[in-house]
Amino acid sequence: MASKNKIVKAFHTALPYTIPIFAGFVFLGIAYGIYMNTSGFSAVYPIVMSATIFAGSMEFVAVNLLLGAFDPIRAFALTLMVNARHLFYGISMLDKYKGTGRKKHYLIFGMCDESFSINCTADIPADVDKGWFMFFVTLLNHSYWVCGAAIGGLLGSLVQFNTKGLEFVMTALFVVIFLEQWMKEKRHYSALLGLGISSLCLIFFGGESFIIPAMLIILVCLMAMKKPLEKAEACV
Repeated sequence: MASKNKIVKAFHTALPYTIPIFAGFVFLGIAYGIYMNTSGFSAVYPIVMSATIFAGSMEFVAVNLLLGAFDPIRAFALTLMVNARHLFYGISMLDKYKGTGRKKHYLIFGMCDESFSINCTADIPADVDKGWFMFFVTLLNHSYWVCGAAIGGLLGSLVQFNTKGLEFVMTALFVVIFLEQWMKEKRHYSALLGLGISSLCLIFFGGESFIIPAMLIILVCLMAMKKPLEKAEACV
């Protein structure tokens, strides 16, 4: 009974953190499902892909990969560039995921930008199990995306308006996440550093291949400036 109460308490604690994600993910998932449907795919595709891939931006990109010629090397390279940021997310979460038992496997699989942000920054009460809290944050966000994609895939055939440019919703999502992080920070050194390095890499490497070098340079710079940045933040 005590174990069950612990799980239920973790769920109730995690749920409010995911409500804003629910609004965004369901809408984005519906947009993705409609996009898949108007591209000629049945509802099975967005449902299965959202459940097994669970990488929103890559799922949008995958539509063109599925429609194009079979090229696994290009698909691998593109997937690496689009989702390279998860390498750094994973490294930063190594300590957080310690002691979570079997839940760790799902936490690794289901880690997305939003779940990472919540699990990394949430002030989890001392009487709430950390592992179960992170598990439910991940599970809820995952379910929101799958539900949205299923709705869009099933109802996509009923859509009559022009859906050109619908994939831009992912860009809008990242802009909103960046603005939320900007408002939470007292000083914006890391955000400005990221913008500056990304802009320079975009100029030097081009739009097709700037993500990985930008991520690597940002990581090195943040590691080198970790103590000064923490000191500056503490002084505010």
